[in-house]
Amino acid sequence: MIYAILDLGTNTFNLLIIQTAANNTRKILLSRKEPVKLGEDGITKGLISEKAFNRGLSAIESHMKYIHDYQAEHIFAYATSAIRSAGNGLEFVRLVYERFNIGIQVISGDKEAELIYRGVRQAVNMGNTKHLVLDIGGGSNELIIADGRKIYWKKSFPLGMARLLEQFRPSDPVTEEEIRLFENHFENSLECFLKAAREHKPEILIGSSGSFDTFKALLASATQTSPETNSPAFSIDPEDFHKLYRRLLESNSAERLEMEGMDPMRVEMIVIAAIFVNFIVRRLGIQTMIQSDYSLKEGAVSEIIERKILSA
Repeated sequence: MIYAILDLGTNTFNLLIIQTAANNTRKILLSRKEPVKLGEDGITKGLISEKAFNRGLSAIESHMKYIHDYQAEHIFAYATSAIRSAGNGLEFVRLVYERFNIGIQVISGDKEAELIYRGVRQAVNMGNTKHLVLDIGGGSNELIIADGRKIYWKKSFPLGMARLLEQFRPSDPVTEEEIRLFENHFENSLECFLKAAREHKPEILIGSSGSFDTFKALLASATQTSPETNSPAFSIDPEDFHKLYRRLLESNSAERLEMEGMDPMRVEMIVIAAIFVNFIVRRLGIQTMIQSDYSLKEGAVSEIIERKILSA
């Protein structure tokens, strides 16, 4: 059986095509993404702008070519923060169904966090140690305290990088005063999370999605480290991250664009992402950091296969 999973995020629309065997083992046939910047010029207004709307439709059209080429028998599509919070989000869902015959599930922040956990758990052996799973998106950030057995606490916060970029419009390079403004905003917005962290004391940070993928690429280049090609997880030295954090803060967008490993789409947002991660690491005293290649779409695969087994 061949499945296509579409993760319709705020910054990128991601496609995963997998093949499952009779024993429910799976093989990844294709993983690709299309930049959409769905929140640009509209996310703080609660709308998807016309240009972003059209970029989203074009991205779906591009993914559909691969879905047809691989002859996927089932398509599952999940929409997250930008679409669920936009006044015209359901209009986008309707148009995608009319044009491509794809039914999009607009999932809640809680469901998004659950699927992210399912995905990350496949990349990292969490065991009995409590971890903080942090998924940095364009529209929202999901924070999950969990171990390999269960979730202890989870919440989705409207603190995505595209949202913060439009809300704060920081200088380039960012100023020390602006960094303090961001950190004060995080301190106030994350009060319930910080309380949960004091209770559960997660020891290890696992980061997933685009910003962490970019951190991985930048760190691999800066430290001349080659990530294991067969491993979906990458260890991040907190000292190396702090050096990268300072480098990002001191750079302007033109300089960041020239950095080896930089995703051009994240040139503006990566600074805010670094400030957010540094705030979490410092506030919780995190000493171990891991980047996970797996996130929502891999979690969706896990759920789909589990449902298939239970219904057999």
